[in-house]
Parts: sequence; C-alpha cells; structure tokens
Amino acid sequence: MKTYPQGFTEKDANIIINSAEGQKAGLVPYKPSSRAAKDSTAVDTAVESDSELDPIEQVQTGVDRIHTDVADELLIRLHENTASFFEQTVVDLVVAMGYAGADGVAARTQLTNDGGIDGVIDQDALGLNRVYIQAKRYALDSTVSRPDIQGFVGALHGVQADRGLFITTAKYSSGAKAYAGSVNTRVILIDGPRLADLMIRYGVGVQIQQTISIVKLDEDYFE
Repeated sequence: MKTYPQGFTEKDANIIINSAEGQKAGLVPYKPSSRAAKDSTAVDTAVESDSELDPIEQVQTGVDRIHTDVADELLIRLHENTASFFEQTVVDLVVAMGYAGADGVAARTQLTNDGGIDGVIDQDALGLNRVYIQAKRYALDSTVSRPDIQGFVGALHGVQADRGLFITTAKYSSGAKAYAGSVNTRVILIDGPRLADLMIRYGVGVQIQQTISIVKLDEDYFE
C-alpha cells in the first residue's frame, strides 16, 4: 500500500479513483457543483479585478462597498421605525444639508391635520423663504405614483408655496417624475437610494467608524 509522507493531495485522489482498483470499487471522480464553480469563478474575477486597481482605487472600492451595505441598512431601519421618526429624520437631513439659515427654523408638523405637509424649513429668521416637506415611509419595493405627487402639489398650493420636497423610502413611477417636472410648482423628488446616500454624505443616522490618512511624497521637502 502506497503511503503519502508529503501529504495526500487532490491529484493523488484522482490517481487512485482512475486506477483499476478505484474503478472496481466504483469510485467516481469529484466534480464541483455548477453553483460552487460559479461562486469560485466570481471570487476569482473579483480578486483579479481588484488586483488591477492601484492601492488608492482599492481603498475607494472598499469604502463604496461599505457605503452600499450601510445604505441598505439605513432604509431597512427607517422603514421599521415609526412615521414620526422618519419625518423627523427627513427634517434633520434637510437641516444638515444647510437649508436652514443661521437663524432659521426647522419643524415637523403635527401628525394630524397637517394638510399633507410633514415638515417646514424657514431659511431665514422672518420665514420669508420656506421649504415644505412631505415624507412618506413606504415599503422599500413599493412605488410612489402620480396621484401622490398631485396631492402634495395641492397641499403646497393650500399654503401658497411655490416649492417643496417629497422624500420617500420607496421609488417613483415614471408618471410621478413626469408630473413633478411639468408643474409650475418646484417639486424635488428624493427616492430611497438617494435618501440613504444623502444621509451618509451629511452624517445623519451614521457615525464615522475609522479615518484613513493616505500619504504621498512631499516633493517640496526634497527641493
């Protein structure tokens, strides 16, 4: 009987399987499943792709992957929380983006009798320049349609407003987008993916876990 002092390899196994003794014993060569082969190919492709990037590009690719995962988790958590929490989050985001002046006021309206307005941002101390917000915490796979935007535009007309933000965790239908772009009232539509991206960019609902400093040679030092 042959021994393997250097270790038993897959090549050794195939030799035994294909030998007369192996065939007589009914041994069958191992073949990876199509899914396993596919997963292996995907990993190899990803590794090969990453190896073609320079170190800074690899860091950016890693950061982008982290942001994608965090964005997905943000939308899940927003959808799982209360409607009032979502409305306050939207107001916090708009303020973080700089749409409230130094003496401006940002407020969430009452949950009842709000006339379709969920938040109001005063961009100046006198309230001469206001931004009205509607925040809808819909299922992540649902669609905001044209009637929803029409209702918001009607609410804006009710308070003599000429601009507003409609923000949702869902997405917008083509009809909703077309209507928002056709009316005289300025209506900005922010869907779930863009909402999550803005929250990450402006630090709402997220924390900086780690800061990485990338250095390069200081040419001026060596002159």
